[in-house]
Amino acid sequence: MGSLRERCSWLWVLLAITQICTLCVATPNPPKTYIVHMAKAQMPSKFTHHHDWYASTLKSVVASIKLESQTEPDPTKKIIYNYGTTFHGFAAQLSEDEAEQLESIPGVISVLPETIYELHTTRSPQFLGIGPEVAENIWSSALSDHDVIAGVLDTGIWPESPSFSDKGLGPVPARWKGTCELGHGFTAKNCNRKIIGARMFYKGYEAAAGTLNETTEFKSPRDQDGHGTHTAATVAGSAVPDANLFGYASGTARGMAPRARIAAYKVCWTGGCFSSDILAAVDRAVADGVDVLSISLGGGVSSYYRDSLSVAAFGAMEMGVFVACSAGNGGPDPVSLTNVSPWITTVGASTMDRDFPATVKLGNGMNFTGVSLYKGRDNLTPRKQYDVVYMGGNASFPDPRSLCLEGTLDPHAVAGKIVICDRGISPRVQKGQVVKDAGGVGMILANSAANGEELVADSHLLPALAVGDTAGKAIKQYSKTVTRPTATIAFEGTKVGIKPSPVVAAFSSRGPNFLTLEILKPDVIAPGVNILAAWSGNVGPSSLSTDCRRVHFNILSGTSMSCPHVGGVAALIKATHPDWSPAAIKSALMTTAYVHDNTFQPLKDASTGEPSTPYDHGAGHIHPVRAVNPGLVYDISPDDYFEFLCTQKLTSIQLKAFSKTKNRTCKHKFASPGDLNYPAISVVFQERPASVVTQHRTVTNVGTPVSTYSVKVTPFKGATVAVEPSVLHFTKQNQRLSYKITFKAKRGQSAPEFGALTWSDGTHSVRSTVSLTWVVPL
Repeated sequence: MGSLRERCSWLWVLLAITQICTLCVATPNPPKTYIVHMAKAQMPSKFTHHHDWYASTLKSVVASIKLESQTEPDPTKKIIYNYGTTFHGFAAQLSEDEAEQLESIPGVISVLPETIYELHTTRSPQFLGIGPEVAENIWSSALSDHDVIAGVLDTGIWPESPSFSDKGLGPVPARWKGTCELGHGFTAKNCNRKIIGARMFYKGYEAAAGTLNETTEFKSPRDQDGHGTHTAATVAGSAVPDANLFGYASGTARGMAPRARIAAYKVCWTGGCFSSDILAAVDRAVADGVDVLSISLGGGVSSYYRDSLSVAAFGAMEMGVFVACSAGNGGPDPVSLTNVSPWITTVGASTMDRDFPATVKLGNGMNFTGVSLYKGRDNLTPRKQYDVVYMGGNASFPDPRSLCLEGTLDPHAVAGKIVICDRGISPRVQKGQVVKDAGGVGMILANSAANGEELVADSHLLPALAVGDTAGKAIKQYSKTVTRPTATIAFEGTKVGIKPSPVVAAFSSRGPNFLTLEILKPDVIAPGVNILAAWSGNVGPSSLSTDCRRVHFNILSGTSMSCPHVGGVAALIKATHPDWSPAAIKSALMTTAYVHDNTFQPLKDASTGEPSTPYDHGAGHIHPVRAVNPGLVYDISPDDYFEFLCTQKLTSIQLKAFSKTKNRTCKHKFASPGDLNYPAISVVFQERPASVVTQHRTVTNVGTPVSTYSVKVTPFKGATVAVEPSVLHFTKQNQRLSYKITFKAKRGQSAPEFGALTWSDGTHSVRSTVSLTWVVPL
């Protein structure tokens, strides 16, 4: 035995451990937000309102697992949202036990934990062929009865931007049921005949992250970030002459549908975009009366019934609302898509024919071209050569110094020099700030192999440019092999007519759609690189806290930028054809898309420089003018989408996520998912030795009443293709005719094959992308 003091010390340790363990046992896990999806049709008759049913269901669960020693406050206070338009159910703060027990309650379809979504961060109208004369022709005064309302789910809106002027617009449509919510920095005067609705959704965010800090962000629809203002202006911004960013991209900035109305739904905050808030916004937007939803957000992929945004978008589609979502910025990795449901239009990103060139001239006389949006007082002298330094080594893994991460650069090593920084880990512009803080006078930002030769321009805080992977390697090699490497940087402004364009952006997420291979994704691509649009007055163009510059317009890149292009063009089509369904609009966009660039060569992939495939560009690049008059459309009803879900091996309770009535059941009209009347055709061969796949399609004549269409199909190495009938004779408008396509495998291929099936009447070419995939061992 030890001394009394030693025994006492051990006693205190044991007591402390016991107390800690007691606290661990006694302290339950904090509640989390869950989204509870309810089967609307299963509400017991004793309830008069669904909200009462939801509250009663939650009360019964809480009561059944409550400890008698605890006094539980009103369980209904756990509910933070009730959903009832596109999605039926509620969001509530629950313990894990409560969430688990709820899943076993009759009428509950699913209990999903809160998901955090992320944002998929003026020449584009002209590039797309919809300059002012075309837009005004489409949106003529004769169409004033068909005012289109575009809903934008994002970070809010900066109402003072001239892009949201209501000059020339008539009264707010009488059918509009929305409102402008007031809050910090946002009054009733901030809405007008352009911004006709503005709401905020933050209960999910606050439940997870605590009360919003109103000293750092606006608890109102006002946009402190800039992203939402940019996307809203891209969809439907009014024309603003002499728009530019520091003189770059100067011209008239206008949205795709400049006479459409805007309803802004703020769902994203400093800490992210929470699924319960997004659901509430979609639900409210459809009830308010929007015609189009542009959602530049993504949160990964899960099965259709467990993807709350997918379920909500299905409900929106049923109500006639077109939903465009960004594909994501996970490229060039394959299978990186988000928002892949067939009733969502999934949008990838491409370049335009405009660039912002800058050059770096090395001390050995070599010149390399990159891009930059730098415009500041600290310009480098073009005729002077500055010392160059690259802090990276030859290691197989990145050096934090080569990445110019915060706190990694030695001022003694970089002061007065141009620093070469590798792209990755930290934001591109932030690297320049790190260089500037360390005393550097300029930066050369070098792409990685993953980024390839794709160049994204930034409004740097010091003289800087971005260069491609090849140029970056050459410059780094020079810096390591010369005793005293030097360089200078010059900026060349804005250039248009760039060839080739468009090019698929390297960052644009890629297919295939692993949830359902028979649904080819993405659907289309649209401009998403170096896009000029309106900006928040609350933040600098780099979005860094150290950036004190303020601008009216900013240039951004991402599928976040391409998505509102499609949302705006959908609004244009809706104004011209107010009776068209979301599927008809989507079909028009897909079957009129083009797959060749301005050099008449196949579209290229920026990450490789090689031709892109439909897994990269979908049906192709949108062509708005042709989409207004596509000739034929592949229409899809809500019941058809439900029949598609019946091919996805969902249980009856899982299918109820998409069924609001008791009488919607599977009729098994589709032999496979490929029979969905989708504008693209994706064939999956799964049998050996020879496999035959037949798919069926129906086209609706929306062009010349009396017309004849003939079919042409790309030949394939691995299969023969037969179309019956090969000629379609239409005698009236809106007539529907069907055909079947039979694919017979000849020999398996090690990679997918791509081609097209095109119906033509001499005026219209209705092109469906075709994909053949072998999923069995060769």
